Amino acid sequence: MKEGKVVSLKEAVSWIDDGSVVALGGNILNRCPSAFVREIARQGKRGLEIVKTAGAYDIDLLCAAGCVSKVHAGFVSFENEFGLAPNYRRLVEEGKVEACEHACYTVISALRAAAYGIPFQPVAGLNGSDLPRVRGMKRIRNPYGRGAIYVVERLQPDWAIIHVNESDSRGNARIYGPQFEDILMSRAAKNVILTAEHIVEGERLMEHPEMNQIPHFLVRGIVHLPGGAAPCGCYPYYEVDREGVKRYLEYCSKGTGVKEYLMEVSP
Repeated sequence: MKEGKVVSLKEAVSWIDDGSVVALGGNILNRCPSAFVREIARQGKRGLEIVKTAGAYDIDLLCAAGCVSKVHAGFVSFENEFGLAPNYRRLVEEGKVEACEHACYTVISALRAAAYGIPFQPVAGLNGSDLPRVRGMKRIRNPYGRGAIYVVERLQPDWAIIHVNESDSRGNARIYGPQFEDILMSRAAKNVILTAEHIVEGERLMEHPEMNQIPHFLVRGIVHLPGGAAPCGCYPYYEVDREGVKRYLEYCSKGTGVKEYLMEVSP
């Protein structure tokens, strides 16, 4: 029986329309909404714009499954241990996915503008970089003094998908360990879906209320998904499943690898 905003994984993913702008929580191989991403691929969503400062498994899998039209990110790679993100790189090179290149900080600034309800956000540190020219970033005059400063256009996701450690059935949620940009995403997005390791109630969330970083009124739905970040890690419950990451990359080396991989991995 459903309680509060708790829904099934299939139902939550069904809310996302083709062409939506989707922000994915976590960072590289840490606390990513992996099970949610796999269900997006299984449901065959198309034309999604993905927003993330630093992605890996999640973005690469969605690209391999043909779900993505654009990626707004500062970095997409499995890092030194596993190498580059093969499907993301291949599809960008083939012109099938548009890489809307950012610095990680400009993604954060664009999300801040959306969270603050303003059209753009000033950023420092871009002087001498080719990024403003490549991305068409504007320079404006300082209205309070001399000089000019670059600004980045706001980036408002239709959905933020965030894997949390704990949530109650209403959507009040906690993240243990690094929060990355997840709290900011929850403020910037029009809608938020949580996947949670644990559903907790009552006095649990009354203990240390300052740790309740995501309030219920921002949340559309919660999916109870223990292990929902795997093969990525989720502090303090489990670390990155290195063999699981290798298995994914091995499947990707096959012609029908992603379809076979999704049949093997559950959920």
